[in-house]
Amino acid sequence: MSGRPPLDLSIYLVTSSAHTGRDRLVSTVVAAVEGGVSIVQLREPTATDEVVLDLAIQLVDALAGSDVPLLIDDRVHLVEPSGAAGVHVGQTDMPAAQARDLIGPDRWLGLSAHTTEQARIAEAEGVVDYLGIGPAWPTRTKDTGRDALGPEGIRAVATATPLPSVAIGGIDATRAPRLRDAGVEGIAVVTAICSAPDPQAAARDIRSAWEATP
Repeated sequence: MSGRPPLDLSIYLVTSSAHTGRDRLVSTVVAAVEGGVSIVQLREPTATDEVVLDLAIQLVDALAGSDVPLLIDDRVHLVEPSGAAGVHVGQTDMPAAQARDLIGPDRWLGLSAHTTEQARIAEAEGVVDYLGIGPAWPTRTKDTGRDALGPEGIRAVATATPLPSVAIGGIDATRAPRLRDAGVEGIAVVTAICSAPDPQAAARDIRSAWEATP
């Protein structure tokens, strides 16, 4: 796709107001970015479109000048009015090709993948910028109805295609190093940052763990 800088997937924050409280979501994101988060996904599955749009607009404004893009989970129709940099869809959300048609060629499009087959289908369609692969470990953040893949399972999906990818699910500073050789470009984190008393320090610790020399 054209017209965009390279996408840094290294430390990928997925928001959760269930952990931050809606009133602290924006400040949590800002602190996490200061600690080393490189990309943010606004995920508020139980909120109304009005609430998600308002949060997205606040986050776009808060992240302006940081080079950290904001993506919206699922709600493709809110990307344009919010000014977000893209969208992330799951296997049961709007089809990726339809999402690409709606957001155009210059915004980012991510897709969740749980199997090598899903990854290869995404590559063949040619519309997705990256894959979110998981769950790496069991997590209560999102009920996927799937067994945890573990580092080896993540690697199998990540290396099935040349698409860049992030691992997600139960990842914290302790587990991050175990994914360093799993073929992913980064790790996605929810609880370990959103529930932390100090999100900036939590993000910094996770980045340090991810980048540490084995």
